[in-house]
Amino acid sequence: MTLHDADTRPHDIAVIGGGIVGLATAFAITTRWPSRRVIVVEKEDVLGAHQTGRNSGVVHSGIYYKPGSFKARLCRAGNDAMTQFSSDHDIAYERCGKMIVATRPEELPRLDALCERARASEIPAERIGPAEITDREPHVVGLAGLWIPSTGIIDYGAVLRSLSDEVRSRGGTVLLGARVEGLHRSQQRHILQTTRGDVHASWIVNCAGLHSDRVARLAGATMTERIVPFRGEYFELVRHRRRLVRGLVYPVPDPNFPFLGVHFTRMVDGSVHAGPNAVLALAREGYRKRDVSVRDLADIVSFPGFWRLARKHGAAGMAEVTRSLSKRLFLRSLRELIPELQLDDLVRTEAGVRAQLLERSGDLVDDFRIIRSEHAIHVCNAPSPAATASLAIGAHIAGELATDID
Repeated sequence: MTLHDADTRPHDIAVIGGGIVGLATAFAITTRWPSRRVIVVEKEDVLGAHQTGRNSGVVHSGIYYKPGSFKARLCRAGNDAMTQFSSDHDIAYERCGKMIVATRPEELPRLDALCERARASEIPAERIGPAEITDREPHVVGLAGLWIPSTGIIDYGAVLRSLSDEVRSRGGTVLLGARVEGLHRSQQRHILQTTRGDVHASWIVNCAGLHSDRVARLAGATMTERIVPFRGEYFELVRHRRRLVRGLVYPVPDPNFPFLGVHFTRMVDGSVHAGPNAVLALAREGYRKRDVSVRDLADIVSFPGFWRLARKHGAAGMAEVTRSLSKRLFLRSLRELIPELQLDDLVRTEAGVRAQLLERSGDLVDDFRIIRSEHAIHVCNAPSPAATASLAIGAHIAGELATDID
């Protein structure tokens, strides 16, 4: 259905984007102000069609992120909030813990640095040796490891559905199939021109993920950065080889990149995913190698930051592309953690696309980026661990709004 006349009355707040950050934000707003008129505007016919629906399902601890950063603080708070939310709504969740494994001598100092970061952020973490690695994960080999007990796995799809139900139960509206095609201000209101009709709102919160920079500019925000999409490709272990992985097994990440390296993730349904790599996508919703958007590609190649990034990290980028094209090379990376893994143990599964904000300098934005324009808040960089942090991000945005609308 399209918007009824009753629905075209001005809303207090319109949230653009029906992923987990958008719904968590609407949940926080409707919880704090149940009498406010709130609408979530989502361009797809289903919720969570992009980053949320293609998420690995990990509830992160926050160990990777700089102490005091948005990611570190909101990830830790979000971990606790997500645990409580899953309990309150009977959502499948398991606090299985994560093991980060160093397989080469040069990785040991980086593992020690992660230990220090865990202490600085007050995240429980235990450094373990080869024998303890084998005790926890019998098929994994390594020189040393870091055990983080607060990491878990969850069904984020179920979380999203529960958030949507909560928003609706508080009088909020969730409008699907409503692509924002124009946005302007008139008479102190935002007017969102959507494929389902116009939406009027005093405030907007932009949680548009892969398109958040475009929405921000439509709303008048000053942005010199640009979203550059990176596709993460996964394999899945065949059923009879799932026994090779008990929980979550990660390599020591390269501090020069915001990506965590190919790893093993046991999902709440018992399946085990291996990946992802990180290759440039030629469309913001480019989940397949053949997906190309002329507009999105033009956005990439016309942006000076992309070419500066390519100069800095071209070799690493080409290595990711090569691994994307070769299952054997992908297997070689995985066998650094589980040497007995065989080619036939892997089958391709669906890919995801990371909405990564890039500076004109060629630097990848590492932290969450939340900016403001006139009567608008924009979540412009919210890749992993945004799903973990979503409830805390929503609460943070509600707190930002409180100074203006209370």
